[in-house]
Amino acid sequence: MKKVIIASKNPVKMKATKIGFEKIFPNEEFEYDSIATPDVSEQPVSSKETMNNALSRVNSAEESFQNADYWVGIDGGIERMGQEMELFAWIIIKSKDLVGKSKTGTFFLPKEVIKYIDDGKELGEATDIVFKQNNSKQNSATVGILTNDIIDRTKYYTEAIILALIPFKNKNLKF
Repeated sequence: MKKVIIASKNPVKMKATKIGFEKIFPNEEFEYDSIATPDVSEQPVSSKETMNNALSRVNSAEESFQNADYWVGIDGGIERMGQEMELFAWIIIKSKDLVGKSKTGTFFLPKEVIKYIDDGKELGEATDIVFKQNNSKQNSATVGILTNDIIDRTKYYTEAIILALIPFKNKNLKF
C-alpha cells in the first residue's frame, strides 16, 4: 500500500486527491494522511505565488512525512487582469524521483466579489459575504456557487490532480 500525504486539512482537497489517485491508478491501494501547512500566504495574488505556495505545501509535507510515497500540494489563487480577476489553482505532486504539476481551468470573478477582495478580504470570505454562505471554501466554493454546483470545488481540483499525475502514470517518458 502506498502512502499519500496531502498538504492540507481541507476536506475538499483531501477528497479530490483521493478521487484523482484512484482514477489514474485503479489497481493500486493507497493510504492517505494530511498535514496542515501554515507557512503559505492566505491569499496568493498571482499564478507564480500560487504555484510557489503549492510547492511550499509539498515540501513541508515531505519534511514531516519523509517515508511517504507521494506528497500533494494544492493551492488556489487569484490574479488581476486589468479590471478583471481570474481564479485558478495549482497542483504539485512529488514522489522521491518525480514531480508532476498542473493548473486548473480559470474563470473570472464577479465584480461584487472583487470589491471585497480589493478591500482586503480573502476570496472565500468575499464569496461568503456576496452569496450569504458560511465557510464555502470547504464545500462547493466559489466555482460551485457560480456554476450551481455543476462544477464544485472537488470536481474542479480532481481533473487537475489527474493531470499532475501524468508523469507518474507515464514513467517511460521524460517530463
